[in-house]
Amino acid sequence: MAAAPAPPQAPPKPTWAPGEPVRPWFRPTIRIRLTLLYGGMFLIAGILLLSIIYLLAAQAVQVGSQLPFKIVDGSVTSEVCNFPDKAPPAQFNEAMNSCVNEQRQHALDELLTRSLFALVGLSVIAFAFGYAMAGRVLSPLGQITRTARRVVGSDLSRRIELDGPDDELKELADTFDEMLERLERAFTAQQRFVANASHELRTPLAINRTLLEVHLSDPGAPDELRQLGKTLLATNERSEQLVEGLLLLARSENQIVERKPVDLAEVATRAVDQARSEAEAKGVEFRGRRAPVVVQGNGVLLERIALNLVQNAVRYNVPEGGWVEVTTELSHGQAVLVVSNTGPVVPAYEIDNLFEPFRRLRQERTGSDKGVGLGLSIARSVARAHGGRIIAEPREGGGLVMRVFLPV
Repeated sequence: MAAAPAPPQAPPKPTWAPGEPVRPWFRPTIRIRLTLLYGGMFLIAGILLLSIIYLLAAQAVQVGSQLPFKIVDGSVTSEVCNFPDKAPPAQFNEAMNSCVNEQRQHALDELLTRSLFALVGLSVIAFAFGYAMAGRVLSPLGQITRTARRVVGSDLSRRIELDGPDDELKELADTFDEMLERLERAFTAQQRFVANASHELRTPLAINRTLLEVHLSDPGAPDELRQLGKTLLATNERSEQLVEGLLLLARSENQIVERKPVDLAEVATRAVDQARSEAEAKGVEFRGRRAPVVVQGNGVLLERIALNLVQNAVRYNVPEGGWVEVTTELSHGQAVLVVSNTGPVVPAYEIDNLFEPFRRLRQERTGSDKGVGLGLSIARSVARAHGGRIIAEPREGGGLVMRVFLPV
């Protein structure tokens, strides 16, 4: 009798560390580069000037190895030089020459030392002046950057409106204002289209659902007609879910402007309560402790993230003895929602495909009753709109671990 095949092993965990890139403490900004350029040029010019002054001073005090005078008779005293008391004139002349040369070298060393101190002081002043001037020259770029950060998908009315001379920075600011104006028109047209599409697509689907429900409620309808009506009603319901998902995905692409305090634990608990009946029907157990964590955002959209993750965890689970663990916590200054579940083994290389619209594991198009393939796409879009991110990892033994990071 052949041995039973071994159960599939869980794929190895990814070796990379997902997360946002860490900004270095020192960035080579344009202001720093201009400061180094200006200060470096001044420093080089100062070194050259100091060298020239030193050479000229050395040449000016150069007296050679012989004095321009000689001592014939008498005595010489000095508080600086050490002369012999009684010695022949030749010895006095040699001592005098050595003393003068030593004083000349001392004067040059003193000149060099003081010049170096002066150069260091002027270099500090030059770098500070260059930094201030670079900041003044680049202040329009700072204004452009601040305006770009404040611009969001639903608030494109801001403009730079830079005042000043008609230079390259003024041209850049005007070009940026023109781009914002075109983007505002495009986003306005998109919002108008979404609103119109929402009405035009929902109305016929709602009418079709009403007509089908009316025909199905007729007790004298044939069985074939009832079966056809149930099939059409399921197809219509699926179309309604697809339309709702597409509209929510389009709206969630924009950043949230109006934010309110939302308890992430309460949001996760509501999602668990909504999916509990479906989990009980599939024999899936809920686990996890949800600690209160308050974030700033839109409660409806945050609940959509939790509900989509919980529903996926319930639907893509094992047939028997499955569980879903939902936890919330505060970690490293961020609110974290973790949804992990038992389920089929997920290869690490297919994780990114799960976040694409209409993509499922080992499937390129939707074709089952588990959803329309937009749940994770909507969750990722909503997380990004709140300034957060979502990370998926294969769980050892099968299933997934979904982590949502949101700023508090």
